[in-house]
Amino acid sequence: MIIDLSSVPQKTGSAYPQPFQDRVKGRIKQKVGDAIGLKNFGVNWVVLEPGGASALRYWHEQQDEFVYVVSGELTLVTDEGEHMLTAGMMAGFPAGEPNGHHLLNRTDQPATYLEIGDRTAPERAHYPDDDLQAVFENGGWEFQHKTGVKYEV
Repeated sequence: MIIDLSSVPQKTGSAYPQPFQDRVKGRIKQKVGDAIGLKNFGVNWVVLEPGGASALRYWHEQQDEFVYVVSGELTLVTDEGEHMLTAGMMAGFPAGEPNGHHLLNRTDQPATYLEIGDRTAPERAHYPDDDLQAVFENGGWEFQHKTGVKYEV
């Protein structure tokens, strides 16, 4: 199947519960993998506006992730510190490695990247800097405190 990026709906913000939603402003995501009909892995075209964040810092138990920077400059934050990624650079995050990561745009220009990840389920995502974990079962994410208590929406 062939698609045009302009035909894919843009989603801003995040599904995180409050108080975390406001920390992921400036992210515009297009789920191109869904638009094409991919079933086993997701592909997202993401624009981070200046000051934007890709997510809270997190890691997956079961799902691999990969990012490719298309344009601009992004700061990758991991347990090892901060790394500048520029157009043409890539980073991967193997499943089960407890190394929280996210991308930040600290420049005055938008940055674009391609995000690819598998859809292994059930899944659990850990957020080392926050009282948050996400559990994926039965086709949807549930956000919980680290104690397992569900966040009220």
